[in-house]
Amino acid sequence: MSRQPFGPLQGVKVVSCSTAQAGTVPYMLMADLGADVIKIEVPEGGDPSRRMTVLPGMPSTFFETNNRGVKSVTLNLKSAEGRAILHKLVARADIFGQNFRPGAAEKNGFGYEELKKINPRLVYVSISGYGTRGPNGHLPGTDSMAQALGGIAEAYSMPGQKMRTGIASVADESTAMLAFGGALAALTHARATGIGQKIELSLLGSLVRLMGWTFTTTMWRNRNPVTGQARVTGTAERPGISASFNDRDGKPLVFQLTGPDNWKDAMGALGFLPRLKEAGFEHLGVIIDNDARRNGLLALLDELFATGTREDWVARLRGADIVSAPINTLLEASNDPDVIANGYVTEVDYPKFGRKLKVHGTPWQFSETPASPGIAPELGAHNNEVLAELGYSDAEIARLRAGKVI
Repeated sequence: MSRQPFGPLQGVKVVSCSTAQAGTVPYMLMADLGADVIKIEVPEGGDPSRRMTVLPGMPSTFFETNNRGVKSVTLNLKSAEGRAILHKLVARADIFGQNFRPGAAEKNGFGYEELKKINPRLVYVSISGYGTRGPNGHLPGTDSMAQALGGIAEAYSMPGQKMRTGIASVADESTAMLAFGGALAALTHARATGIGQKIELSLLGSLVRLMGWTFTTTMWRNRNPVTGQARVTGTAERPGISASFNDRDGKPLVFQLTGPDNWKDAMGALGFLPRLKEAGFEHLGVIIDNDARRNGLLALLDELFATGTREDWVARLRGADIVSAPINTLLEASNDPDVIANGYVTEVDYPKFGRKLKVHGTPWQFSETPASPGIAPELGAHNNEVLAELGYSDAEIARLRAGKVI
């Protein structure tokens, strides 16, 4: 059953031949905001992620997170009738998405040049691993590959320890958000001019963008940044620091500040200023471009923060208008009071499992057209509904099912 209209993307029609995370999350976000999203899946098996990370008595966390609110239609795109149905859907669509290995979409009858003939207004989103213009553009890509190549492993590394990729799919999610924004930007142009276009983006390119100004600084200095527990920025006259420390119970926190006044306010609120003056750290600028002084300051701060509790340190810093926060684990983050109060995590009914489950909420709060997170569909759940809208009769749908076209 289709949900009632909601969200600012009401009326936008999307067809997605995508799997995995980067290829599905853009359209899940659109579904959250009211778009009519049809996900094309292989008959019988469906998206392989339906069988990933399945906890006992619960659905796949991977599939649910990345495909909620969309409609599932099964099509055998190797058959002429299956491709014909896809083309009918594309003719009515605003946006089409695929994340197949470069060249596969063209081989299987849904490349941009073919679909553009059917719908010149179509916004066509193509996601690859490396980008299509470089020496490795033909290779398949994954989140770990993009993390490895894009520099994020160094961003969170510690001196003397090997670099490693992380457990969160930051390349996939970055790509998904850029695809979401790019598709809607192209849709704005298509609606104004009647001309669609192809958008290409990659896991690697998205991860490079995620590195932000730190990437620029690295390029301009032509050397790698200093990594570890602190990020030191600025000049001796206007220094900045973002650093993490453990309290007496080993619980970590972080604070970030810029400028000499911030430094004195923060250290004064913590009660650290007398010890810092004694050690020659009254002014933070003395550690700029001086590794020995930097390491000396961090060692002293380690010692001082280990004398109290995280809760107290964070309260003192916030009381002095200094940015500070506890460093949450993923589980702690899911229960953080600001996360809960703002609806970044919410609960959704799962009738099939007879329970409510905690899920991502929405990062947006629209005053007039609020988002409405749904749940992921059963495989082929919308075959009858969607095909009927295309004009197929019950008998024709039954014939397609019997012939394994759907």
